Amino acid sequence: MAYAQVRDIPSTTLAPDPAPQPPAPLGPAAGPPAPRTPPSFRAVLHHRYCSRLLIASVAGRLPLGMMPVALILAAQEDGHSLATASLLAALYGIAPALGLPLLGRLADLRGLPLPCHLGAGVAAAALSALALTGTSNLPFAALCVTLAGAGCPPLEGGLRSLWPTLLPDAAHVRTAYTLDSSTQEIVYVTGPALAIAMAGWLSPAAALALAAAATLAGSIAFATARPTRTWRAVPRHRDRLGALRPPAMRPLLAALVFFGATVGALDVAGIAASDHHHAAWLAGALPAVFSAAGLLGGILFARYQPSTAPGPRHLILLAAGYATCWLPLLAPAPPLVILALAVLPGALFVPVLTVASLTLTSHAPPGTTTEAIGWLSSAMRLGLAAGTALAGPLGGHFALPLLAAALCALLFSTRTTTPAPLAATA
Repeated sequence: MAYAQVRDIPSTTLAPDPAPQPPAPLGPAAGPPAPRTPPSFRAVLHHRYCSRLLIASVAGRLPLGMMPVALILAAQEDGHSLATASLLAALYGIAPALGLPLLGRLADLRGLPLPCHLGAGVAAAALSALALTGTSNLPFAALCVTLAGAGCPPLEGGLRSLWPTLLPDAAHVRTAYTLDSSTQEIVYVTGPALAIAMAGWLSPAAALALAAAATLAGSIAFATARPTRTWRAVPRHRDRLGALRPPAMRPLLAALVFFGATVGALDVAGIAASDHHHAAWLAGALPAVFSAAGLLGGILFARYQPSTAPGPRHLILLAAGYATCWLPLLAPAPPLVILALAVLPGALFVPVLTVASLTLTSHAPPGTTTEAIGWLSSAMRLGLAAGTALAGPLGGHFALPLLAAALCALLFSTRTTTPAPLAATA
């Protein structure tokens, strides 16, 4: 999810412009005008390589959804308590926050294949070792879990760096970012379901092995595609801070931590609500409905998004609306009403994430797009872990996601710079 910029991303995957015009608009000299009607998801996938790269990226990211459930099931089978099993799952959730920015920076410096192959190899080896040895030896299991999480290949950031090189104009790029945000809902709905099915059919170890295979298969399919092999970021100024150098990046990333916390708190709120109403099905149905609403919200946003690049006003309004949508969930309500009310924030989740991601990468210095997306993913995952950790002691009340969403909206409104307009790259 990025504002497509020629100063940030080459206009073609074959070779960058040898003599860019610094003051020129961030797009090709003569590109097709943006369509009045936003392109559909189908229109994006119609372009060459888009379907392959999207499917490969989703497959390679499936372990992010599979592993927390698979780890809990594997640890419980080996005789560990639920608390210990949850700690392993939390460790896997936090570890990618350490590895993704580093692998993203490597991608911006050396191209995408190296970090994709390197990350996939480390993650798959760690998961395979865990599947073979189990979790009985907790220190070794924790090491494997940490390596598996930290080695997650930068498929999300890589794909969003590639979209502008594959699509003809800015409108298609924005729709592609919405599509990519929507597919994250698939990862976190399909992943747990696959882990549970594989653990029930064979064993939790088989679920871990499947996660290793998905990482390898998705990463190889992604990294061997021609656009991935030929893409290079524009030369960048060597800076230890990298994508974090602009001051506006810090409040944006802090806001995304709170944004991720809303989802982490939601899972615990579903468990608390199911206990309160003696409806065990509600614990799984609540996050499922939230995710389904996210998919629907992404489709609608792609269809009715602004004809020009979303600006700061759009981000603030969407974030404020997202926070407001949590208010009805504070009222006592029966389970079916709770599910209906969860549709409201769920429908705005993907639009907020899309516009926030576009804004974040618009501020990233030239040549740091993939790293910037790595920091975005890190912020979201830290927020997910923090939301889950805080929601338990607070009784799983819906006040926590409401508070996190409000703080997210507040931080989005404190940005000190205005994003550059999104222009087409072809």
